[in-house]
Amino acid sequence: MMKQKRTTKVVINIILTVLSVVWLFPVVFTIFGSFKGRQEYMLGNFWELPKGNLFFSNLYTALTTVGLGNGMLSSFLYAFLGAVFSVAIATLAAYAIAHLNIKFRMFWFMLIYSGTIFPFQIYLIPVYRGYAQLNLYDTRFGMVLFYTAICIPFSMFVLRNFFIGISREICESANIDGCTTMQVLTRIFLPMAKAPLSIVFLSQFTWCWNDLMFGLTFTKSPNIRSVMASISLLGKADVPMLLTGCIIASIPTIVLFIVLQKNFESGFVYTSK
Repeated sequence: MMKQKRTTKVVINIILTVLSVVWLFPVVFTIFGSFKGRQEYMLGNFWELPKGNLFFSNLYTALTTVGLGNGMLSSFLYAFLGAVFSVAIATLAAYAIAHLNIKFRMFWFMLIYSGTIFPFQIYLIPVYRGYAQLNLYDTRFGMVLFYTAICIPFSMFVLRNFFIGISREICESANIDGCTTMQVLTRIFLPMAKAPLSIVFLSQFTWCWNDLMFGLTFTKSPNIRSVMASISLLGKADVPMLLTGCIIASIPTIVLFIVLQKNFESGFVYTSK
């Protein structure tokens, strides 16, 4: 039995190692390609290491050609505010649905959660027409508003599932001690939900940051355009510059993951129960 377990463990480790190598290969290829020039990349061999260091030259060209720097600032604004506002609103909704005595509790839950049922593509035309009539098209306020609204359903679903697991006896004891409804939320639920809040914030920030479809549809100005929309304008003419832009655009989400890594891991355990 012990020998069989060891064999199974070895096989699993080998499979995970192979998958890790396969996953890391395009990352390594992207890093090497960003150090090459356009001519070296087009005429050289796929497996050749870069002969020089043109990374900063490619980065400068990307920043000045399509406004990659403005795109990163705009995307950080959209992703951060969209994640913060959506998590805050979803927390209130999840708390009300899970622990407050409200009417039609399941109806409100299904109404909010229905935002994740339909493909996001169906929102393009209605939102575009509405934004055009309300003068919200190609505005930062309109982008923050949209990302906030579209991130609420999933955030509410995750937090509601966590809040249901908190014993009502704790809430009743707090009410007996004189805590109001909001005090129960801020002093009991939020400290206990630190891990789920972190994982929801991270996932929604990453989704908003990596979004391309809505960033291209709802913006057109260089100072409003998101980072992924800016990178898409690089095209295939200069692949090393495109690879450099992809590397720079991936840094914020990697840093955020490292900062919230411990909470992310514990939050995954909570939300998977």
